[in-house]
Amino acid sequence: MSVPDFKKRLQGIVGAENMLADEALAAHTTFRIGGPAQWMVLPHTEEEVAAVVAACEAAGVPWRVLGYGSNVLAPDEGLPGVTLKLAENFATTELLPGGLLRAQAGADNATVAAVACAAGLAGYEFASGIPGTVGGAAIMNAGAYEGQFSDVAVAVRCLVPGADGWHVADVPAAETAWGYRTSRMMREGWVVLGATLQLRPDAPAAIQERIDDLTQRRAEKQPLEMPSAGSTFKRPEGHFAGALIQQADCQGLTVGGAQVSTKHAGFVVNVGTATAADVLALIAEVQRRVQAASGVALEPEVRLWQ
Repeated sequence: MSVPDFKKRLQGIVGAENMLADEALAAHTTFRIGGPAQWMVLPHTEEEVAAVVAACEAAGVPWRVLGYGSNVLAPDEGLPGVTLKLAENFATTELLPGGLLRAQAGADNATVAAVACAAGLAGYEFASGIPGTVGGAAIMNAGAYEGQFSDVAVAVRCLVPGADGWHVADVPAAETAWGYRTSRMMREGWVVLGATLQLRPDAPAAIQERIDDLTQRRAEKQPLEMPSAGSTFKRPEGHFAGALIQQADCQGLTVGGAQVSTKHAGFVVNVGTATAADVLALIAEVQRRVQAASGVALEPEVRLWQ
């Protein structure tokens, strides 16, 4: 299929107004880093997502899924092919009987926590300050403050490959193989379309008090005022990444426009002019110094797109 024909195919699926050419990924990531996506596609329905993926697969065009870009380092040279953005365009939430809440993949965590709070449903407070979407939280098994996504999710709606092409499936929590910052969805490249959460009744005022407390704690300890992708490294077993980075004398270390935050050593921040190359070089240097100082190998939590 020729490039013009493929473009027309995508426009026929999502509409020309929902297809952006050479869209700067820096505008769609919290690091504010990344070159142009050849095509950024904004599907609004599951059927459109499935049709875009099928079109890419049939044409041999590479594709990726992006939410709010809060845990992604996009390359300076940009990305060929299609970037499907599932964010505000794919973000409905629905309250169901029995304390269940269903959210599409693009619903941001703060909104889901607020909807649950207003309904007197507790359990998602831990995620209220995680700057990402339900889709990202499901893929990464996002967690904070003694809570994680797998604690509350009962099913994840996914687009999965099969012998006869990609199809939509509701995957029970028991089949997601969640671990620390990993999941079956991540390992097998499934597209997360949404999730169903099991929450518990509580007074909205009590829920909001917990959300406010976590918000304050984050603001005090984390460099929320700087562009970043959240915690840069996974927590090594038996250690804390931030403490190891401090002990290796890396706090404040700078490469180009990327810096190990002076507020929280577990974060690499963009001080204004950082490139992906700067961040990658800084990550590598931090890993080298920590390995030399403590013998611990740090593994990035940030997803390094290439």
